Amino acid sequence: MTTFVDRVELHAAAGNGGHGCASVHREKFKPLGGPDGGNGGRGGDVTLVVDQDVTTLLDYHHSPHRKATNGQPGAGDNRSGKDGQDLILPVPDGTVVLDKDGNVLADLVGQGTTFVAGQGGRGGLGNAALASARRKAPGFALLGEPGESRDIVLELKTVADVALVGYPSAGKSSLISVLSAAKPKIADYPFTTLVPNLGVVTAGGTVYTIADVPGLIPGASQGKGLGLEFLRHVERCSVLVHVLDTATLESDRDPVSDLDIIEEELKQYGGLEDRPRIVVLNKIDIPDGQDLADMIRPELEARGYRVFEVSAVAHIGLKELSFALAGVIAEARAAKPAEEATRIVIRPKAVDDAGFTVTLEEDGIYRVRGEKPERWVRQTDFNNDEAVGYLADRLNRLGVEDELMKAGARAGDGVAIGAEDNAVVFDWEPTMAAGAEMLGRRGEDHRLEAPRPAAQRRRDREAERDEVQREFDEFNPF
Repeated sequence: MTTFVDRVELHAAAGNGGHGCASVHREKFKPLGGPDGGNGGRGGDVTLVVDQDVTTLLDYHHSPHRKATNGQPGAGDNRSGKDGQDLILPVPDGTVVLDKDGNVLADLVGQGTTFVAGQGGRGGLGNAALASARRKAPGFALLGEPGESRDIVLELKTVADVALVGYPSAGKSSLISVLSAAKPKIADYPFTTLVPNLGVVTAGGTVYTIADVPGLIPGASQGKGLGLEFLRHVERCSVLVHVLDTATLESDRDPVSDLDIIEEELKQYGGLEDRPRIVVLNKIDIPDGQDLADMIRPELEARGYRVFEVSAVAHIGLKELSFALAGVIAEARAAKPAEEATRIVIRPKAVDDAGFTVTLEEDGIYRVRGEKPERWVRQTDFNNDEAVGYLADRLNRLGVEDELMKAGARAGDGVAIGAEDNAVVFDWEPTMAAGAEMLGRRGEDHRLEAPRPAAQRRRDREAERDEVQREFDEFNPF
């Protein structure tokens, strides 16, 4: 049964925003008291948080689909909907977040570090919030935005000061068990260790962590054995310790060639050239092991390695090794630059950035892309003519219609707003005037105003119609 997982694919879905409410206040002797529709609630976020008590990604291996709650819709009497509850997902220290293409989105190191994996959708505005001097009684409300859905990959890279690397059955598990309080599985057959083990060591005034990385073999960096699965756990370590077996029973192996093979695999994996190395000759309690250690120690020291002869079983040489590691780690910690204060990078928009783009595609469709136009489309109820007109007003004020004309669009051309897989497509009819003005007082309710004489209302309608015709003739000479 799987108990340790260090790589999973997580399907995170944030909550949808609640819809706004279109309502008119009514009470005795005041049947039309004005719009009072409340706003929809915000959808919940999906947030990853580093938790020191979590050591594996096993929970997300069994349940990879996680979704936050939706926001509640607004209601009459100016009652806003309840916000959706954020979904907090605890992850181990050292978790790296990647997208499906392998690009790093976040590197979560340190207790409490957070990353928003899915942003909750905004709640839609109710008609009370949409009311204005020109639009006194909107008969529509905005829809809530859908929450962000994202497929991400979580990879765990163990946060440790020391990494023990070496062939299977070299004695790494035995060594970590006597240096720390860790209790890994120990047996006399290869690949006993199937998951990284982590232990805490105290040497004098220095406390450091030590990781036992599962056995590596030739070709590990290309996916053979268990190496590729666990080489990532070496990346964050400050010191690499080669544990060499001086009493191996395999006739075609010797400690020096084992060291060369593991070093080649580390080189192929990359990014570990600057880490200090220490060599541990293990199992010297066996007579042949001590003789072999005496033979190869001069050669290893000639290569520049610090060499320690130990026996995890007989507890020989452990104290010297522990304090030596503490010294190297103290130097590595002192060499690290001091953490800089958090800086906020402000990237203002360019002065000529309109917030959207208009491009002509091969099929003759003019595609509009931009955060605002696409968000406004998602918030529009296309079953409500007044809401569609309000969208036209917003797009017109943003300058979309002007850009379409500059791009060469003509009446009847197809226009798509949004990405290809989720776009709203319509035949463009240029108005050159805001949609509300073209339709004549859209969003207003004459019952909320003082009555005008019939003759005055007729003259106003004729004047509005003449003005619209004049503007249309001016911009459409053909």
